Amino acid sequence: MTTKRVTVLMGGASAERDVSLRSGHAAAAALEQAGFLVTRVDVGRDPLELVRAVAETQPDVVFNALHGRFGEDGCVQGVLNLLGVPYTHSGLLASAAAMDKAFARSLFQSAGIPVARGRIVTRSECAGGDPLPRPFVVKPINEGSSVGVFIVRAGQPSPIAAWPFDGEDVLVEEFIPGRELTVAVMGGKALGVLEITSERGFYDYEAKYAPGGSRHLMPAPLPPADYAEACRLAAEAHRVLGCRGVSRADLRYDDTRPGETPRLVMLEVNTQPGMTATSLVPEMAAHAGISFPELVRWMVEEARCDG
Repeated sequence: MTTKRVTVLMGGASAERDVSLRSGHAAAAALEQAGFLVTRVDVGRDPLELVRAVAETQPDVVFNALHGRFGEDGCVQGVLNLLGVPYTHSGLLASAAAMDKAFARSLFQSAGIPVARGRIVTRSECAGGDPLPRPFVVKPINEGSSVGVFIVRAGQPSPIAAWPFDGEDVLVEEFIPGRELTVAVMGGKALGVLEITSERGFYDYEAKYAPGGSRHLMPAPLPPADYAEACRLAAEAHRVLGCRGVSRADLRYDDTRPGETPRLVMLEVNTQPGMTATSLVPEMAAHAGISFPELVRWMVEEARCDG
């Protein structure tokens, strides 16, 4: 059997470049350990350079370790579809749908997946006052890794007026108290539920990627019925978006209301989950008995183009 050549795309020009580089190098090392011939490519802003790099390395499969815009929103997926090179993770449509938080919310709602109360607002709309009762959450419509996510609490200035991201529109949602959960989905099946705690009080970018920024409880200490429901919701969100390969669903678990049944709320689905030393999917896979090299090997074996 001929050893497969795998080109790992990493870096990019999004706000998540540093995380992507870490994911790419970690995935490349695991792929080499699994026996693949690996080439690392640091992707820039020029799509022609990407096409040239893929053509020169002549991969059997591209392992897409890019995060954020261009790498995670369907753009790279479209380029690889045109080149006819199989790639890991979700295809063009699912990637674009998941990256657009507003569109993904509408799909989840249509499928009966619970989401937080929220709406799209413009910065100018917010000049006259808060769009929702405080506390509420402000999110860019198309960024990942908690980039640009703010919780606006009582007595705090709203970040919307000085919004640093492209576009006039932002997503605002009610703040869901309780616990942070995440579920890895592999081939349409949930691997388990992990709970994330952070002394920062919010699982933001620093908590996600700084060593010691968060604490992971695997499996999440939930009642069995709620654990199973979190797995079901994650697998259903993966299906509704049309994801393939590996995805990760982030949820809130509100068990703060005395005398009321706890509720699960879907926050988002990440079609390009991190593969760093502190990343969640490799940890959940390991708990399910799947080593990191075995995980990336499966992802390469499942790689394909759309259609």
